[in-house]
Amino acid sequence: MPAAPASPASKGLLFVVSAPSGAGKTSLVAALLERDPALTLSVSYTTRARRPGEVDGKHYHFVDRARFEQMVAEGAFIEYARVFDNAYGTAESSLRETLERGQDLLLEIDWQGARQVRERFPEAVSIFIAPPSLAALEERLRGRGQDSDAVIGERMAKARDELSHWGEYAYLVVNDRFAQALGDLDAIVKAERLRTPRQAAREQARLRAMLDG
Repeated sequence: MPAAPASPASKGLLFVVSAPSGAGKTSLVAALLERDPALTLSVSYTTRARRPGEVDGKHYHFVDRARFEQMVAEGAFIEYARVFDNAYGTAESSLRETLERGQDLLLEIDWQGARQVRERFPEAVSIFIAPPSLAALEERLRGRGQDSDAVIGERMAKARDELSHWGEYAYLVVNDRFAQALGDLDAIVKAERLRTPRQAAREQARLRAMLDG
């Protein structure tokens, strides 16, 4: 006999984080995960080449384009997008299984993917990370030493488009000072966990004892 579905208050929270390339999203997310062991990163699939230090299955599931397109045809992705000639996607089955277990999950995707996720998971908590300025963003991109001037130009043009979607998100964090931005992200996660329905599900016995006492 299949197990009864989890109640909304007992399911894990889904956090969706987006930002223009170079805004510091990856570093902030990594620091948040280190600070909060109860939060797990959803690992996306991608066709792009692995960067130095990246591990398959930890940072991304690296697949070739044929395998990615097969997964698209099979309807395996809850969201997918093509960015700078590469493709990225999130497998729906593993995401739902994780949330059903009560595990809080963080999804690091662009605005197109975030829009698709919100259509299927309207309860998802969406966060947009913005740079303090376009000049600071370009400086960070050049500081990576990974891209040519032409690629940086493309990324800057795309950044302007991505920034125009900040209003679609429930929260906006400006990454001017890293420690403050990390604190803001941490505060968002804690606040969402403290919403009354979730607290009531966890603290029913304590509340009932006080009220009946």
